[in-house]
Amino acid sequence: MTALQAVILIIVAASGTAVALTRDPTRQVILTGLFGLALAVLFFVFQAPDVALSQIVVGSVALPAMVLLTLRELRRRASEREDAE
Repeated sequence: MTALQAVILIIVAASGTAVALTRDPTRQVILTGLFGLALAVLFFVFQAPDVALSQIVVGSVALPAMVLLTLRELRRRASEREDAE
């Protein structure tokens, strides 16, 4: 294992821990996107560029975008309920 691989593994572990310890959903989604990007770099460093490209698309872009849109919709519906009461 090279020093670069060890550093990337530490970054992935730290970003995963940060995602798990964050309580605010919006911040958690942003950190999840950064975690996905760190995983993509990890896959690239371990010579799996095809998996890295898939991880960038799914883990860093698509999943956070869908969750952020869902959070926005839930907040909109909650505010409509409060206005109705």
